[in-house]
Amino acid sequence: MDLTVNIGKLKLKNPVMTASGTFGYGEEYSEFVDLNKLGAIVVKGLSLLPREGNPPPRVVETPAGMLNAIGLQNIGIENFIREKLPFLRQFDTSVIVNFFGDSIDEYAKAAERLSAVDGIHGLEMNISCPNKEANWSIFGTDPKVTFEVVSAVRKVTDITLIVKLSPNVTDIALMAKVAEDAGADAVSLINTITGMAIDIKTKRPRLGNITGGLSGPAIKPIAVRMVYETFKAVKIPVIGMGGIMNSSDAIEFMLAGATAVAVGTANFVNPSTTIDIINGIESFMVENSITDVKELTGGIKI
Repeated sequence: MDLTVNIGKLKLKNPVMTASGTFGYGEEYSEFVDLNKLGAIVVKGLSLLPREGNPPPRVVETPAGMLNAIGLQNIGIENFIREKLPFLRQFDTSVIVNFFGDSIDEYAKAAERLSAVDGIHGLEMNISCPNKEANWSIFGTDPKVTFEVVSAVRKVTDITLIVKLSPNVTDIALMAKVAEDAGADAVSLINTITGMAIDIKTKRPRLGNITGGLSGPAIKPIAVRMVYETFKAVKIPVIGMGGIMNSSDAIEFMLAGATAVAVGTANFVNPSTTIDIINGIESFMVENSITDVKELTGGIKI
């Protein structure tokens, strides 16, 4: 059985990776997950300088999911390289670094710095966080600005570049095509959907940031639909995410067009979900006489 998939220049041992922001910097989950078995580890989003994030409370459980408004808290690129990356270099698993900036210049500088470091195999540029100030959303919702920022990053890096797309747009396929035309090697989708919760006793928002990003099973049908639309619009690989809790969910995303999948909120429920999904995909392939996992991608029958 061949479980390998290709994302840009990367050849992953299987199509299951972690979703940024839900797996820390990898070490936090290493007691529960054999990191060598993952297709890729996608670390928490990084910026040029450390960030404190949003005021608490920052996480609220919702029916079939959760709202978060962490605000991209992180230790900064240099601290990551010095303190976290040495641990990840021990493993035979691709390391993909999620990163972001507050300007096109910051995106380019961050990508250039990360690309020069041994042990980083790919980049995922976040242009889609719903918990930033309103003017930041232009990176992921304005096609012209999306093209400019992806193009600027593409010029400074030759390692695999994945663009993480926002679902808070009218036409996800258009945004994916813009990213492809600007030089992206792959796109990942979907990021969380903007939501809100109110405490009826205090009449106050349940998040310090007022709004946050909704993730978990509640958004899965939307994510599957957007992956399907994107797969039909681009030639580059699509990485699907959004409410994947088990191997059946992962296979559904692949049939819709995903080459690989990323597991997020499920990691908080069961830290070993990624391994369970890998095993489940293998079992499904055996049961259905599938020898190459790539046969699943786009296998939906209309």
